[in-house]
Amino acid sequence: MALIDIRNLTFEYSGSLEPVFENLNLQLDTNWKLGFIGRNGYGKTTFLKLLVSEYSYKGSIVKPIPMVYFPFSIENYEIMTLELLEKLQPNFQLWKLKREMNLLEVDDDILYRIFSTLSGGEQTKILLALLFAEEERFLLIDEPTNHLDSHGREVVARYLERKKGFILVSHDREFINSIVEHILTIEKSKIVLQKGTYDTWEENKNLEDQYELDKNQKLRKEIRRLKQSAREKAIWSHKVEATKNTKISGIKPDKGYIGHMAAKMMKRSKTIEKRYDKAIEEKQKLLKNIEPIDKLEMNILDHHAKQYINAENFTICYGDNNVFEPIEFTIERGDCIVFRGNNGSGKSSIIKAVLGKEVPWKGKLEIAKGITISYVPQKFHYINGNINEFINEEQLDRTKFLTILRKLGFSRNQFEIPIEDFSMGQKKKIFLAKSICEEANLFIWDEPLNYIDVISRIQIENMILEYSPTMILVEHDRRFIDKVATDIIDL
Repeated sequence: MALIDIRNLTFEYSGSLEPVFENLNLQLDTNWKLGFIGRNGYGKTTFLKLLVSEYSYKGSIVKPIPMVYFPFSIENYEIMTLELLEKLQPNFQLWKLKREMNLLEVDDDILYRIFSTLSGGEQTKILLALLFAEEERFLLIDEPTNHLDSHGREVVARYLERKKGFILVSHDREFINSIVEHILTIEKSKIVLQKGTYDTWEENKNLEDQYELDKNQKLRKEIRRLKQSAREKAIWSHKVEATKNTKISGIKPDKGYIGHMAAKMMKRSKTIEKRYDKAIEEKQKLLKNIEPIDKLEMNILDHHAKQYINAENFTICYGDNNVFEPIEFTIERGDCIVFRGNNGSGKSSIIKAVLGKEVPWKGKLEIAKGITISYVPQKFHYINGNINEFINEEQLDRTKFLTILRKLGFSRNQFEIPIEDFSMGQKKKIFLAKSICEEANLFIWDEPLNYIDVISRIQIENMILEYSPTMILVEHDRRFIDKVATDIIDL
């Protein structure tokens, strides 16, 4: 056992209004399988890159063994995969690499193909095999599931379950639950390290939030009572003091006694005021870390057709080759259909066919006339500029759009930052917010949860369950699918 010792770590980006981390102290065991979660933009990737000294920082990080960040930085995708691996990690032994490839269900022939021709899932798995082909290192694995299909996630989950000595960033709750034994969370105002899984953290967080909410409610009532009591005691003191010079039935008042009583009442008033100030101070410490799961609202247009889409004997085809066996499906108002299958099984191609894009298909595909579609694409890396330019270009309702982004965890100062400087999750949220903001009959989302944090996933789940939009989804998050899908079509 060895400890990674982090002391007084402070880091902020140039021009930032506040630090990402300030005087952070942590100790992490290099044998742990550590899950790392938190909202998009809270600093998870930044933290990992600080651990590998990619950024300058204040404080100290004592690393007893080397650390490696995943995903690797790749400059040239157009070379043979084996050649690329040799460039990324020159000292690996081929037999060890093949051992890891076998555990990840990766065929040896992938090594001799051009890297760009591999699917996203194949690329992820071969690079993970390379990562674990060397030992005595602490691994920083940043969102490996984004290009993995459902089967690929199961394979990688079983693989990582056997390993140790890593930090794993993931927003897939089932995936991270099946692997980790400790959880590190960047919350709204603090960083929490505890033993357990995502479910452990969620249970403890809910208990803590409820305790704070209950305590806040009690303190609010106590503050109102103390404020009223202090005011009454002060008023009584002044009234008693005023009777010192008032004769009653010609009898001269006992000024000493009255002054003593007035002073006693005033002292009680001051004591109550101190309790009042202490209660206010205690109340101000509460609720700073509560992450509200704000309600998202959709703009669903009604349509006269009961059946929006009807497909019979439908498949994607290239020449005489069908990508999948012909399928039949109908989508009616309120349906949430999830297409599920391995990478390359034709899920995104079905979406392209429904959108009327150039993709070869055969069979029957009927779409009701006048259907308005809101689309969230799988790929979004091209986005740049700033939020205002995006709003103008897409002709969005500014107030609605910014309100949705705020509910999804954006701070106001992020609206001034160039979009190319956003995290991948924040970029994806821009497209999700655009779709949620739009008025449509049918919502088509292609892998909408890639890079999206857990709290935002829960918000989107709740929104779909409340509004029952008509949807086509391609998604691999099992817990999300179980909650929102009205039907699943396996390819």
